[in-house]
Amino acid sequence: MNTDRTEAVEVGVTLGLFAAWALHDAEEVAMMPHWTRTRLPELRERIPGVPEALWTRLESMDGRRFATAVGVMAVIVAAAAADGYRTGGRGGFYQGALTGFGLHGFLHLAQAAATRGYTPGSVTSPLLVIPFTAWARKRLRAAGVLRPTTAREVVLGIGAAAAATAVSHGVADLLLRRNGGRTA
Repeated sequence: MNTDRTEAVEVGVTLGLFAAWALHDAEEVAMMPHWTRTRLPELRERIPGVPEALWTRLESMDGRRFATAVGVMAVIVAAAAADGYRTGGRGGFYQGALTGFGLHGFLHLAQAAATRGYTPGSVTSPLLVIPFTAWARKRLRAAGVLRPTTAREVVLGIGAAAAATAVSHGVADLLLRRNGGRTA
């Protein structure tokens, strides 16, 4: 197995993670404020078992707050893609982020099914997120650098994605509070 980064995998496999993520999250940033205003009242009525704290949190997710959280997540995804590039696709951080990215695409599809309609991210998930992840994993496998994905790794990937999301929103809240509600 060749350890030279440029021969292990194409740059699109590693840095492409950031590009695919950016296109996907552009959909979310563009659609989240309108979706939140128009769909949450209906969903709140239709799904009464959801904890009040979740509805309150979703209702507070204006465009500025969401875009700030996406900006924080951009740093995390860029670091994962850079780890992939630096290690020729071998990096655990990169491979975990790639797995989490693909799995989160299925989460978007499940959300759309559960709400019986469009949810932000549900268009680019089947068109970009899931196909890019499958393609990148195939290229990593062909290069002999893809680590086997065990059930434990899937759970860790989902947990890491959830933690990154929580950190992104937490940092966004801090940034907005520190700036009196204005983005930096």
